[in-house]
Amino acid sequence: MSKRVPIVCHGHTRPIVEINYSQNTPEGYFLASASKDGKPMLRHGENGDWYGTFEGHKGAVWACVLDTPALKCATGSADFTARVWDACGGSQLQEFQHNHIVRCVNFSFHGSNKLVTGGMERIVRVYDLEKPEADPLRLPVAQAGIRSVNFIQNDNLVICSYVDKPGVGVYDLRSLQLSQTIDTTTSVTSIEVSFDQQHVTTAEGAYVRFFDAATLQQLKQHKLTTPTESASYCAAKRKFVAGGEDMWVHLYDYDTGQELECNKGHHGPVHTIRWAPTYDAYASGSEDGTIRIWFPDSTEAAAAP
Repeated sequence: MSKRVPIVCHGHTRPIVEINYSQNTPEGYFLASASKDGKPMLRHGENGDWYGTFEGHKGAVWACVLDTPALKCATGSADFTARVWDACGGSQLQEFQHNHIVRCVNFSFHGSNKLVTGGMERIVRVYDLEKPEADPLRLPVAQAGIRSVNFIQNDNLVICSYVDKPGVGVYDLRSLQLSQTIDTTTSVTSIEVSFDQQHVTTAEGAYVRFFDAATLQQLKQHKLTTPTESASYCAAKRKFVAGGEDMWVHLYDYDTGQELECNKGHHGPVHTIRWAPTYDAYASGSEDGTIRIWFPDSTEAAAAP
């Protein structure tokens, strides 16, 4: 069986800085994308067909993520706002004003009723979406801008990385204090929490590292031959994908670090990459303004358990 041709998704007019798949839902799964064109988009995950654009931001959009049931989308923008949208109809549900660029947003995994935000203000905030008028929880001011934020461990912890500053900060929402710092050699440009909440994958320079989400103990690390900006792990197949400055999209063996496939097609650096929740495809977003959905060689494509 021949290898499937990748799907190229056009529509954005500026670089794509973040893509995220939803969980697999009864209606299928979806792909959200953030771009410097200020128009976050939603697509059908299987075929990349455009579903809709969330209209309203007045600046570059740095983050775009779907909640667990894929009914809401959250975005973070250079217009100093984080917004929550109806993913089905596209209307804006909530808007949270900040005092600087919002670089990252994420929903809580259980109930999807909390939203965490971070950005150049150097403050991580946690909003209760059921009480949007209430003041958010605020974590201590960081020493640098916040690049990424994720809930882990039953939504009790938030892990974050920083803009141009090494380290991963782990904050306990029960005490609102920094509980742990994971040292890194350089700034972490991507943190992924797996769909089943079991694994955390980070990209930092040429290193991709893998952690047990329950303990934050490092399970493995691989040094790649080229700097990577984003990485995504598929535990079911023991493979991971990574992309970065070289414009190529690489598939690796988790156990050995051996490169299995190298996909060429983007015309600019790869800023973001994620496995689909079915683990039979992965998507990449690039400086060239396109999303590409790649299909591993059919000999690799055993169904996820």
